[in-house]
Amino acid sequence: MGKNIFILGLTDLQREELSTVRNAESFRFHGVLDYQTLVAADEYVFDDLLTTCRTELDAFPGTVDAIIAHWDFPTSVLAPILAAERGIPSPPLHSVLACEHKYWSRLAQQESVPDSVPRFASFDPFDDNALDSIGLDFPFWVKPVKSHSSQLGFEIGDAEAFREAVAEIRERIGLVGDAFDEALRRVDLPRAVQGVSGTTCLAEQVVTGTQAAPEGTMFHGEFSVHGVFDMHKDAAGHSFDRLDYPASTVPPVVQQRMIDTTERYMRHVGFDNGCFNSEFMWDEKEDRLWLIEVNTRISQSHSDLFAKVDGISNHEVAIDIALGTRPRMRRRQGRYGVAAKCIIPHYEDGIVTKVPSSEDIARVQKAVPDTKILIDVRRGDRLADLPNQNAYRYVLGSMYIGADDTAQLEKHVDRALAGLPFEFEPVPDQH
Repeated sequence: MGKNIFILGLTDLQREELSTVRNAESFRFHGVLDYQTLVAADEYVFDDLLTTCRTELDAFPGTVDAIIAHWDFPTSVLAPILAAERGIPSPPLHSVLACEHKYWSRLAQQESVPDSVPRFASFDPFDDNALDSIGLDFPFWVKPVKSHSSQLGFEIGDAEAFREAVAEIRERIGLVGDAFDEALRRVDLPRAVQGVSGTTCLAEQVVTGTQAAPEGTMFHGEFSVHGVFDMHKDAAGHSFDRLDYPASTVPPVVQQRMIDTTERYMRHVGFDNGCFNSEFMWDEKEDRLWLIEVNTRISQSHSDLFAKVDGISNHEVAIDIALGTRPRMRRRQGRYGVAAKCIIPHYEDGIVTKVPSSEDIARVQKAVPDTKILIDVRRGDRLADLPNQNAYRYVLGSMYIGADDTAQLEKHVDRALAGLPFEFEPVPDQH
């Protein structure tokens, strides 16, 4: 009998990527809940989601051999709870929440990797005098201690921008923050974190530089990194528009510093038997490394890129760990020397009147073979109503592209973007 592997929020693209893992034919892959419920929902009730997941798993007639997540909260926290209840290897919940809670994470980083931590402060967005308590010079970032896909993150240049950002945060922070509080009640919080709820915010120093992201595993205390990614920002500098694998814009010695910093932090919070990806900013002029965040999961954005370059997706290591096996990845056995995930962006609100047709997509895939194109909008959609968008651009879709080298990759990206026509009309005046 094959092993039954359960993946929260399983999508068709992920099923395709799962086919690249070793002995895929011996596994049976099952979804738990769906993408719409776990990722695209406007609001979450954590305890209800946990109960529904338990019900689905309990109703399964066979064995539950592995439970895997690679989406952000709530999926990233549901998985270790469900796995621990069934004796499946997973990270301690305490260590996951220490990474998920942005303020708690910054405190733990100060203790373990202080030279890589920007200046920061927590504040209550419902306090009319919150700005007086922050103590950072403009500009600085504000964000909830828990959000989804960089939602409600704003760069603040003056007091008026702070007032406008807080007004929006107050309206929406509870949609994820209240559910995060449900999860936090499951662990004993450090004294410094007690009272810093899911509806609290973080203010942080603005840091600049070249961004890169190591991804790896911790298994029975053995730390390993199986890939490092370049994270290219768009022209505005607020959002990444392309992930490249393998990383080439940061020198190997700096990549190793990123890896070493991640290991010190992960060991400090007690993380083990799980996957992670961390994000860093390298200020080349000052040779200063800034830790942006650590996620306690493989990244779904990386999966196809690993398959294109290494011949196997990062699902491999997640499955290995969940089955109690030492994780292993093939190296550079794929069809391409480099690969990228590219965002299809739009920078103004509007109503979608035209999206690429199947013929448009087929032409791009003929011109740039083996390209995967995912369109996330439909005619009639208003961009401001799309789920999981940040404050600075809208995501119309994404592309996964392979190439022999970076120069060819950039040509492929430009050609593919040019072949995908979108049209919009202005939003009607609400007055």
